[in-house]
Amino acid sequence: MKTAVFPGSFDPVTLGHVDIINRGLPLFDEIILAIGINSDKKYMFSLEDRVRFLKETYKDEPKIKVMTYKGMTVDFCKSQNAGFILRGLRNAIDLEFEKTIGQTNNKLSGVETVFFITSSGKSHISSTVVRDVIRNGGDYHFMVPDVVRK
Repeated sequence: MKTAVFPGSFDPVTLGHVDIINRGLPLFDEIILAIGINSDKKYMFSLEDRVRFLKETYKDEPKIKVMTYKGMTVDFCKSQNAGFILRGLRNAIDLEFEKTIGQTNNKLSGVETVFFITSSGKSHISSTVVRDVIRNGGDYHFMVPDVVRK
């Protein structure tokens, strides 16, 4: 079985995340949406809300599992027998950052990273931008799935 982990804070899940996840579905038997828990980070949405957003977004997709984890992503991958990490690239900065992490993860564990370039029209979307728009009272609805809009 080909299992991929798509790690992130998903604070909140965006249509950019959804784009990458949906495009990864034909390649894998299972995709684990893995919410990393970092006690040093201040989140806008609670862990419970972030889990609910993902579960609700993919409630009709049997290939998706939502989980949380602490520690290194590659250790989580090994615990789940996942041979792949799925990541999205919006720009050259993402590429450089993710390339270094992907190479390190592979060296540490043999886990391969699969990159998707974000679809046209979605490269401006990030959780950071969404949170900033929300904090400032702007319209963020065009950047997130329905469940986050409620």
